[in-house]
Amino acid sequence: MRGKGFALTLLWCLPNAISGQVPDTTLVQGGLYQRPFIFAAGRTAVGGYLESNFAWWRSDGIVDGPSFEVRRFNVFLFSALGSRLRFLSELEFEHGTEEIALETALVDFVITPSLVLRAGVLLPPIGAFNVNHDGPRYDFVERPLVSTEIIPATLSEVGFGIHGRLAPPGATLSYDLYASNGLGAGIVLNETGRTHLASGKGPSLFAEDENDSPALSGRVAVQLGGWGELGLSHYRGIYNTWRIEGEKTDDPRWVGLSALDVTAAFGSVQLRGEVARASVDLPAELQEVLGDRQWGFYLDAILPLWKPRLAALPDAKVDLGLRLEQVDYNVGRFASTGLRRFDDRRAAVIAVAFRPASGTVFKLNYRLERERDLFGNPVQRSAALQLGVATYF
Repeated sequence: MRGKGFALTLLWCLPNAISGQVPDTTLVQGGLYQRPFIFAAGRTAVGGYLESNFAWWRSDGIVDGPSFEVRRFNVFLFSALGSRLRFLSELEFEHGTEEIALETALVDFVITPSLVLRAGVLLPPIGAFNVNHDGPRYDFVERPLVSTEIIPATLSEVGFGIHGRLAPPGATLSYDLYASNGLGAGIVLNETGRTHLASGKGPSLFAEDENDSPALSGRVAVQLGGWGELGLSHYRGIYNTWRIEGEKTDDPRWVGLSALDVTAAFGSVQLRGEVARASVDLPAELQEVLGDRQWGFYLDAILPLWKPRLAALPDAKVDLGLRLEQVDYNVGRFASTGLRRFDDRRAAVIAVAFRPASGTVFKLNYRLERERDLFGNPVQRSAALQLGVATYF
């Protein structure tokens, strides 16, 4: 809990100590459209990105690798359907062709910039990473633990809602509000042996809501002057099938997610972070075994290191990065003994990234990770050397 309080305080106080320019002047909300596309004939644009990695892991003396992997191959389609209508979709191929998923397929109807209707397969705005997670935007091979284990990114859901942006004097505000099918019973009925929100996703939820009770998600964010963006988001929905054909068969059980995200700069150092907390309503017989509260955070710091003079590559640069992160799958104490529960993971990553051009990055990461079981016993200490390349096309 001390670590949680420190992370919350750190992320909350960053804007007050920040000077210099914002790393990315666009709002997180607009990240879906801040991508390079290859324009075909007519009104449709095609693009995408490739992410491929090499890893050599060592866990408790056991070596795994070296091995190569095509982590992701994503294809974008964009179409301007009219002056107020636009279509965007993303088809993702993970681990070669092991997993194929429709990540987004949405239509935006722009009434005004402050009011846009959105419908289709969308990304609930829980934190910033679930909306802005493309590999070429990051200097780290692995996605943040909190954004994949606590917030189940990439989380795609079928739904409908509104979003927009406002521009009061001296600030820019954005908001998102959506209703969607939500997560399923896999949150507690899964193979991980713990409460795991990512296991509540499934292709069947693209076809129908398992409990006829839409989940609600929303995010508000602000940019002030030149310091950066601060966002606050929440997600809440029923995850179990509690009625069938209108007949109640169980008590409705809720899952809630809250997140705080920040993107800013401290001098020449770019900062990006996220802290999230999950609450899950568990059946009484599972409360001593599974976690009803989880939390985690990550913080990235990127320092420009060198701008080499290379022919035909005027924008080439080398960055040095550091990531600190932690997730706790089971916050609290055992009711029977009063002892603290553990079941957590911590990691630190050092990154060197070479960007020969905008939208392409070569990554060298050294990762140290520690994992403990429910009783606080070290179950795994890992180190990894990782190489990666990610590029838009």
